[in-house]
Amino acid sequence: MKMFRIMAATGVMAAGLVAMPAPAQAPGLAMLDRLEAGQWEFRSRENPRDTARICLKTGREMLQIRHQGLNCRRFVIADQPNSVTVQYSCAGQGNGRTSVKFETRQLVQVSSQGIDDGSPFAIDLEGRRTGACTAG
Repeated sequence: MKMFRIMAATGVMAAGLVAMPAPAQAPGLAMLDRLEAGQWEFRSRENPRDTARICLKTGREMLQIRHQGLNCRRFVIADQPNSVTVQYSCAGQGNGRTSVKFETRQLVQVSSQGIDDGSPFAIDLEGRRTGACTAG
C-alpha cells in the first residue's frame, strides 16, 4: 500500500506506465547574456600589442577563443553570476578550458589554456566592447 501511495504521488499510473526522469538541463551561462553584443577587442595582458577582434552575438563566442569556429564538445565547470568556466574538446583539433569574469556589460577578463594544433597555450586577455560589428 505504501508503494502505491508513492507511485500515485509521483503521477505514475497503476496501469504499468514507468516514470522517466526529465533530461538534465545544461546550465544557461546567464552571465554571458548580460554582455553587450557587438565588436569586442581582446588584448593580451602579457603583450598589450597582441589583440584579436571578435563579433560577439551571445558572448559564447569567447569560450573557444583559441578554437573559434570549430564544433567542439563543451562541459560547464562553473556557472556563477559574475563568472563562467567551460572545458571543451575539439576532436583532433585540441582542447581548452576558458574562464570569463564579468566586470561590466562592456568589459571582461578571459583566461584560457589548453592544446592548439599539438602545442600548449595559456592566454590571459582583457575584452572590451568597441562598437557595432562590422560587415565582412
